[in-house]
Amino acid sequence: MFYDELLKGKAPDRLALVDQEEELTYGELEAKVDRWAAFLQAKGLQKGQRVALVSRNCNGFVAAYLAVIRAGGVIVPLNFQLVPREIAYILKDAGISLLISRRPLELGEALEEAGISGVRQFLYENLDEPVEWTFQPPERREEDNCTIIYTSGTTGHPKGAMLSHRNLLTNARAYCEAVGLLPEDRILCLLPMYHCYGWTVCVTSGLLLGARIVIQTSYNFKTALRLVVRQQVSIFVGVPAVMELLLDGASLSDLASVRAFICGGAVLKKELGERFAAWSRKPLLDGYGLSETSPVVSFNRPGKARFGTIGLPIRDVEVAILDPQGQELPPGETGEIAVRGPNVMLGYLNQEKATERAFRYGWFHTEDVGFFDQDGFLHLVDRLKDLIISSGENIYPREVEQVLLQYPGVAEAAVIGYPDPLRGQSAAAWVVPEAGTAVDLRALRRYLLDRIAPYKIPKKYFLARELPRTGLGKVRKNVLQEETLKLLEKNRTAGRAL
Repeated sequence: MFYDELLKGKAPDRLALVDQEEELTYGELEAKVDRWAAFLQAKGLQKGQRVALVSRNCNGFVAAYLAVIRAGGVIVPLNFQLVPREIAYILKDAGISLLISRRPLELGEALEEAGISGVRQFLYENLDEPVEWTFQPPERREEDNCTIIYTSGTTGHPKGAMLSHRNLLTNARAYCEAVGLLPEDRILCLLPMYHCYGWTVCVTSGLLLGARIVIQTSYNFKTALRLVVRQQVSIFVGVPAVMELLLDGASLSDLASVRAFICGGAVLKKELGERFAAWSRKPLLDGYGLSETSPVVSFNRPGKARFGTIGLPIRDVEVAILDPQGQELPPGETGEIAVRGPNVMLGYLNQEKATERAFRYGWFHTEDVGFFDQDGFLHLVDRLKDLIISSGENIYPREVEQVLLQYPGVAEAAVIGYPDPLRGQSAAAWVVPEAGTAVDLRALRRYLLDRIAPYKIPKKYFLARELPRTGLGKVRKNVLQEETLKLLEKNRTAGRAL
């Protein structure tokens, strides 16, 4: 089965997509995809040619994504928040000369600086223009690359993870099975469609089942609640920050139609999970994944959710905990999370060495640190690249952050490493106080002394109004590292070495 064949066999009168401007049935969506695919072929799209898609969530995003693949192209969805220079980098890296967008993009100067010419832009309305062309079904295989997801690029330049028809479809099937999605479900898609998480758990899974996908074009909390009520949403998909917003600002009557909440994109803290489940009295299921794994690796199951873990591996996905030599570690021992299965990417575009490194010892290496407990639940400890080695001792920032967050008045915390001529690296803590609260950093350090080993305690502390985050709520630690180095360079006593 090919990815664009998700629409095949669905009841043509059944609602497929509902955004803030229009509704599309499965029959109407199929016709639009056929029409747009023919237009793209008429304009010269060749098999295997890469096409960028830059847009907020909408029905057109779904149709364009499917149309490019149906025409034989490879779709490359981009974060619509990227600045022209960042878009130009990806266009050059992927060799893209055709771009689809909802609104015109002013890229001329950035393309010229990058040495790129001949990029054609088409808006959604252009794709509806009639063409004298008979659609030509491309020759293809299920193992062919059909989409490239560029990683968030929180450190260095983003890399393009090449995913196949088989990657996307097997992952969506296993995810649907794990969380118990049904054709009757109405799935709220407020997460960005350019991101693999939102695309798989909201769109691909919904189309696979023939469910209704309720699309929020631009995020607004009250709009989301109105959509839930108006469309009788049964599956609410979000990130931990959205679950916090629901706790603080939604009433249970607003969410009466919801039968399950799905959470991902960032770590769901145990305390938040337990508090939310007690408040909503409905399943809250979270899991783990990466763009390179299409993205779902593991998920908590209905009736078997264990907060503080990232669930059990989904069907057909193998997970192992490896030591640096590639040997599998037993339950309870911490190492790198490694994955293999039909969901794992083909490789990184134009990155042969990075691909070889990622696929050592017959596994895909996630660069995440974790362990299995005795019951088979997977625990996420930290990012391997965030690991701080100080005087030969390993410091996992997430462990220190969890303790910092227990201190009264601390709303957010992030721990990063910085160069230390004596120790190799030392830890620095960035702390966001709760509104109207002052945090005494000396008292905070004394608090840590009683709770974690001395070598884990940060050497420097910084106060911030907020932490820099990606669109899915992950803390951009590379930004904090850069800011830390700037402050230390500017004033060697900045940050207060306590």
